[in-house]
Amino acid sequence: MSSDRVIRGKILYLADDTSVIERQLAGESLQFDAARPLMNSISTDEITPGWVCYYFDETLARYCLVGLRGGVIKQDSIAKGGFGVIVSGASKGCGSSRETAPFSELKAGVQLVIAKSIEKIYKQNAQNIGLLTSTDFGLIDRIEKGEAIAVDEFTRGLDPISAKIVECGGLFAYNRERLAGKVTPPALTTTARPMTLCEKILASHVIVDAKSDKRGVVAVKPGDAFFARTDVRFSHEYVTPMAESLFVSEMGANAKVSDPASVFAFRDHLTFLDRVMPEAHRAMGLEEQAKSLAVVQEKFATKHHVKLYGEVHRDGKLVGSEAICHNKIIEEIALPGQLVAGTDSHTCMAGALGCFAFGVGSTDMANAWLTRDVRVTVPETARFNLHGAMKEGVCAKDVMLYLLSQPFFKSGDGIGTVLEFAGDGVRSMPLDERATLTNMAVEAGGFTGIIEADEVVVDYLVAQRGLDADDVRAKIVRADEGAAYVATFDIDLSTIGPMVATPGDPRNGVAIDDERVHGVPINIAYGGSCTGGKKTDMDMYAQVLGDALKLGRRVAPGVHLYIQFGSQDIRRYAEKKGYVELFERVGAELVDPSCGACIKAGPGVSFSPDEVTVSAINRNFPGRSGPGKVYLASPFVVAASAIAGKIVRPSELPNRTGEQRERIED
Repeated sequence: MSSDRVIRGKILYLADDTSVIERQLAGESLQFDAARPLMNSISTDEITPGWVCYYFDETLARYCLVGLRGGVIKQDSIAKGGFGVIVSGASKGCGSSRETAPFSELKAGVQLVIAKSIEKIYKQNAQNIGLLTSTDFGLIDRIEKGEAIAVDEFTRGLDPISAKIVECGGLFAYNRERLAGKVTPPALTTTARPMTLCEKILASHVIVDAKSDKRGVVAVKPGDAFFARTDVRFSHEYVTPMAESLFVSEMGANAKVSDPASVFAFRDHLTFLDRVMPEAHRAMGLEEQAKSLAVVQEKFATKHHVKLYGEVHRDGKLVGSEAICHNKIIEEIALPGQLVAGTDSHTCMAGALGCFAFGVGSTDMANAWLTRDVRVTVPETARFNLHGAMKEGVCAKDVMLYLLSQPFFKSGDGIGTVLEFAGDGVRSMPLDERATLTNMAVEAGGFTGIIEADEVVVDYLVAQRGLDADDVRAKIVRADEGAAYVATFDIDLSTIGPMVATPGDPRNGVAIDDERVHGVPINIAYGGSCTGGKKTDMDMYAQVLGDALKLGRRVAPGVHLYIQFGSQDIRRYAEKKGYVELFERVGAELVDPSCGACIKAGPGVSFSPDEVTVSAINRNFPGRSGPGKVYLASPFVVAASAIAGKIVRPSELPNRTGEQRERIED
């Protein structure tokens, strides 16, 4: 194995000025210029847009970066451009955990990605497949001179396992050496110490001896690296086929999934794709390609005896999915103190139950199907102590949009950290609101979000699943007194008002009275997704829409209001409460469970750049929900804006006399 890497090919600078990118694609070679602004927050949605992910092989190379800022990069531009290095600004690879993104770059000929900061899941996926990454811009001059770069330039600062994976050229190559006894993960030597909530959970899941299945160590600390035993592994149809292909090619056609009872599959992402697929995509054969993903997943689940949460039919007609994976993981599967790995960045939503839940890529999952293990480097934890009570009309979504707008996250300092939420403000929240906090931890670039389980969780699991209360309490893990945090923030919830994130990034949050958002006319109001389709969210939509109906108001002319349920259980709740009838009377269009418009795959997507959406989903990266502009807001604001036809707070809807209600001041 060579210790040097010679990076061949041209360097592509993803500049803020897209004309600079176009010049390079036309053949111009640029020299590095530190004063040239580089593009920040390039999401995986832009590297491989949703429709590109219908492929799960080397075809992905043809569509590398075709979603970048409205389509500045065309099909085959990267693959045929001779680029060996891609350079960009901060927060490269934010958003979804899709491994298709770095895979498309690698297969297009890119050997190295350089950025000011690199998001955690994207970076790990790149390591797993052999794509080099660095934040050292000093490498550029050396590469231009044709200098061979020592591999330790790309492993500096990495934990021993990650460094060895990079040296081996990927996770599969590393595991082959590991299984052959040529590589052994270093033993942990951390002595007893006060630990955070996530550290305690991880310490109990460390694989000490794979042969004897011995697990658990006295303590771990940030930076410790090891393989950890999962309690739950799950994937959805967007990712299962790619992971299954890797599983067979690397493990052999006769390889079996270990402990299939702890593995779950979900048909939840593309259920309604046929309703919104553009004709241009149909002409490319993408409709059949997309349908094949569910077929491959079903065959995989049947072959390996894996529980599949699939489609739901009524009267012989497809109406939707059983559930979005994250909602169902909370409803039926995860428990406090567990380690949950899923092929989706919002796996962290389950942290509301007091478990350590995080997203992984296809390669990680393919390995985990066989070994039941995932590699983990213990992250730093940032603690958010939430105090006091939220104002009327304010909810957890506003809290997260406020936190995401703060310097700790906008600067990238929060990348890779665990967001641990605590305080009396959290303890007073229902489980669904807590799930909003943990779900959106990944929008901060965080490793995961987590909340210590308490009687709210106990009561939920007893009522939802019929579990024994004492058994649930026995599983609860609590942080130690004196545990160390990389940062601690004390937030007075009473100071937070309704928030809206402007298009492009969930971290663009501003107060709703800001002129950039207040009164912006809308075409679409979307209430749904794992984040905005929970039972408590239904309560919020119903509160605002019920008030509007009493005033004789309905959804504004020219506006489409979509309300989508996160699971069939949530739909049944809405039916029982009378919400379904209310929503229909006010003019809302109801959609059964699926990820849908959140990933540009269902009712609620935009079809033109001039359309404006106010949405309760978790992210609004360019192109994520269509070509239009997406503003993120709470269920309260989404419902009120649908009635008003523009972005407003609920208190601004007129009363029976036509006057405005008294506004709730921030």
